[in-house]
Amino acid sequence: MPTARALAKAQEEGYDLVEIAPTSQPPVCRILDFGKYRYELQQKTKDAKKKQRAVTWKEIRVSPKINEHDIDTKIRSAAKFLDEGDKLKVTVRFRGRELAHPDRGRVLLLAIGDKLKEHGTIERQPLLEGRSMGMVMNPLRRDAAPAPVGPASAQPASAPAATAALRPAATAPRPAPTAAPASRPAASAQPVLRGTASLRSAGAPAPAPHTPPPPGPAPVARPAPPATPSAPPVARPSPSPRARRPA
Repeated sequence: MPTARALAKAQEEGYDLVEIAPTSQPPVCRILDFGKYRYELQQKTKDAKKKQRAVTWKEIRVSPKINEHDIDTKIRSAAKFLDEGDKLKVTVRFRGRELAHPDRGRVLLLAIGDKLKEHGTIERQPLLEGRSMGMVMNPLRRDAAPAPVGPASAQPASAPAATAALRPAATAPRPAPTAAPASRPAASAQPVLRGTASLRSAGAPAPAPHTPPPPGPAPVARPAPPATPSAPPVARPSPSPRARRPA
């Protein structure tokens, strides 16, 4: 509606005509209490300031010829900064003729970023700025909720049928034994020999009976040899006692 008509309607109702979106075509206005509207804006601004956190920058400086133990010390400090929620800038400073090999600084920065991947992410890749090369890292968000994991015991509806299909055939019921045929050969009525390794089949020939060997001539008894008389023991004289020497 025209501006004059909207203003007259707002005054008629006892409110104010507030322009909400002045840049849109046509501009957007609302009829409301301006004091209450300004108070609500102030409260929203305060809440936003409470929730937001000031970004703190931390920086660590290394050289292309830094020792391995010094790198570990720098990485421990950088991990502490990232865990506290601060942004980190890693800088490699070149001195003298070291600027002729900037690839060494790039490799060093990427190695540091790889070691800090559990604490932060690389926001800006290594960039050469004058005689120094810098890399910016952001801390990881610790308040991110993990993805829900479904129950491990959940199975599809067709699981029982698939389980039944995979059972071995040994669980199936055995068929009932059938009656022996009536036309069985009569040779099966022969007695079975005990003590043999295996049973003979009905058609196998019977083994020959064991025949003892014929008796031979009786052994001749030989006389025992005469005993040889032993020699009588020789009596040996007992040794004479030694003569005692005078003291």
